[in-house]
Amino acid sequence: MKILFIFLYLIFSINFLAQDPGEENSIYRFSVMDVQGNEFDFSCLEGEKILIVNTASKYMFTPQLNDLQELYERYKDRNFIIIAFPANDFFNREPKGNEKIAQRYYKKYKISFPIMSKISVKGDNIHPIYDFLTHKSKNGNIDAEVKWNFHKYLIDRNGYVFKSLNPGTKPFDPEIVEWIEEN
Repeated sequence: MKILFIFLYLIFSINFLAQDPGEENSIYRFSVMDVQGNEFDFSCLEGEKILIVNTASKYMFTPQLNDLQELYERYKDRNFIIIAFPANDFFNREPKGNEKIAQRYYKKYKISFPIMSKISVKGDNIHPIYDFLTHKSKNGNIDAEVKWNFHKYLIDRNGYVFKSLNPGTKPFDPEIVEWIEEN
């Protein structure tokens, strides 16, 4: 009986260790529309670290847009990118359409990282990419629902969800900076 137990343990251990998260758990399988209506394919980001953030331009954390831009400028040459998803899921803080959002983000905040089309990040109309980000059954790593505007997700160089950070986590938080600077 003991030998059978050891044999079964070894079989299951080897199977577990051999599992590759696979493409189904990678963000690279997604493509979305950017704020100008162009298709944006995440597979073009292979090898880069990605910070995904849901944004709103009428919110107390909106000044984070300036810090996000500064973070992007500082690390964009180190295979790091920020992808913003405007969303209006929390008390009507992003009520305008894509054209007005683009004007506000690009002109007022001087954003140069990619801004995607406005989407829903929770509820019945959740966009597939946020359904992926928020459910371990889909991303293979974490369950992490969007708490509020400026919730952040860190995606590793292989396209896998690494971590979720609450909206109050500022762009230059040591946890984010250290993660970017790691190999």
